[in-house]
Amino acid sequence: MAKRTQNKRTRTPARKKRAPRTKPFNEKHIIGFLFGISLLLSLFLFGLFYSLAGLRIPDLRSVAYYQPLQTTTIYDRYGEVVDRISSENRMVVPLSSMSPLLPKAFVAAEDSRFYDHPGLDLFSVLRAAVINIKRGGKAQGGSTITQQVARSLLLTPEKSYIRKFREAILAWRIDQLLTKDEILYIYLNQIYLGEGAYGVQSAARVYFNKSADELNLAECAVLAGLPQAPSRYSPLRNYKAAKKRQHYVLNRMNAEEMITKKQANRTFQARLTFHKPPLNKNSENGYFLRIVKKRAEKVLGVPLARAGVRIYTTLDSSMQRRAVGSLRKGVKQSFNRQPKTDKKRIVPQGALVSIEICSGKVRAVVGGVDWVVTPYDRATSARRPAGSVFKPLLYSAALEKGMSPESIVVDGPLALKRSDSEIWRPKNFSGRFHGRVTLHEALVHSYNSAAIRLLQKTGVDSVHRIASASGIGSKMTTDLSLALGAVDVSLLEMTSAYTPFGCSGYYRPPVFIDKITEMDGETLYQPGSKKKPVLTSKTAKSMKNMLGSVVSIGTGRRAAGLGIWTGGKTGTSNDSRDAWFIGFTDRLLTGIWVGHDDNRSLGKGENGGRTVAPIWLDFMKRANGIK
Repeated sequence: MAKRTQNKRTRTPARKKRAPRTKPFNEKHIIGFLFGISLLLSLFLFGLFYSLAGLRIPDLRSVAYYQPLQTTTIYDRYGEVVDRISSENRMVVPLSSMSPLLPKAFVAAEDSRFYDHPGLDLFSVLRAAVINIKRGGKAQGGSTITQQVARSLLLTPEKSYIRKFREAILAWRIDQLLTKDEILYIYLNQIYLGEGAYGVQSAARVYFNKSADELNLAECAVLAGLPQAPSRYSPLRNYKAAKKRQHYVLNRMNAEEMITKKQANRTFQARLTFHKPPLNKNSENGYFLRIVKKRAEKVLGVPLARAGVRIYTTLDSSMQRRAVGSLRKGVKQSFNRQPKTDKKRIVPQGALVSIEICSGKVRAVVGGVDWVVTPYDRATSARRPAGSVFKPLLYSAALEKGMSPESIVVDGPLALKRSDSEIWRPKNFSGRFHGRVTLHEALVHSYNSAAIRLLQKTGVDSVHRIASASGIGSKMTTDLSLALGAVDVSLLEMTSAYTPFGCSGYYRPPVFIDKITEMDGETLYQPGSKKKPVLTSKTAKSMKNMLGSVVSIGTGRRAAGLGIWTGGKTGTSNDSRDAWFIGFTDRLLTGIWVGHDDNRSLGKGENGGRTVAPIWLDFMKRANGIK
């Protein structure tokens, strides 16, 4: 069988696939590529800036130029604080005016890595998060001191992730803008530490009645423990919690090698003494302080809560306390003398002003028997008929016109026609007349008829001039009733009008404020010397002698007994509605008024000599340390 012959096809080798030909980049492609990148980058930056704008990041200038509202502090003449006025009780002090341990205690307790991180401490945030997760709640915060500054000065207290993000950005920027010490300075003056105290200086005053530079380690640790929860850890409210927090701070200070373990243990065992301010601390000084505040605001032109100044007053706190006691005692005695059968009886009111006679510095003002019950100021705001306490101004005018204490005036019946066609027949308090008397006798015994005849001789205008020059600003009558004190005056202006009698004829307006300064001590206001001559020295000397006789042998005998030279004058208005006594020594001038706000009578037998002179004597004895 023949073999089949097969024709074998010759296979050609497979062609290799060619790789696609790559077109080379030309200039157009490069430009397009760069444009795309730029567009993406622009969109990213626009989105970033838009997001940041949406965050409303505040301006940092308020941090760089830190000038918070501070507490306006009022001091008495001895430098003791008598009041503080503020929207936030804060007194800003530099780090150099703090105990060196105080900043260390806060750094250890609040932000131990403060000097190492850039305003944010991610390690602390993570640590706090882990602790909070383990304890199932917010047991520890992760905010740095710089973040707390940002939050306090620039942000609202809302709790949100957006605010935390803004806080972080601000903290980083603040850290770039300020030094660490500058940030710490702001923090320690800004932070709220409970009991109304902002900043460490105010807190030191509130809790310990000390300055921040006087605090010891134990006290520093107590304050450093407060920021986390000022109310919960307040030593005045929860002593045990405060001690527990103090222990934490001391341990942190030891861990950061700021103090030794021995120091920490010894300090924790130390006894703490806290300052507890008395209730109604301004009940005694209230009338005086109200006057000071009004005058200070007029000088400064801004509310004291926004002024942040120091006001040094002329107030003598111990004298003020004695004035309140003497007035209350005397008014009560007057009330008790009246018949108890009258169901409409009410306790009278009273007022007292005491002035350092030649300097014009007011040492005490009492405008009523109880500031808390009735803050209306009867010493400076009320206007009452002066009565016979006005007479010394009339007698001064007569002496200035050339008369002498021995000049004669007639004390006899008078019948004077008034403008309303009525006949006025003035009488003396005793109802008797005394004929020809000297000016000395007429003033010592307060004869009304003699005073009217004297005014006829001197003229109303001359009395007006002397009264006005002596500080009487109230409108004065132009008829003869002026001789009997028919003029409504405040106790302050009537009392200060006696200044020339004890100061060789010179008058100086009442002074309540010695000076007002900035917190750094720079003087903003200081009253100038306004001493001016009102009477000749001869007239002033004669009047002083005559007023001395009023106390020794005249209507003011109940004011005698100080053991030193004393002069003064009594006064009583019609129907015993007002009782006055204004008296002075070589050092102190004091005026007192007693009466009712509704103008009712004080009662039978009540007058300047019986009602007020004993109050004056009691106060002056206390003021001069005489028992």
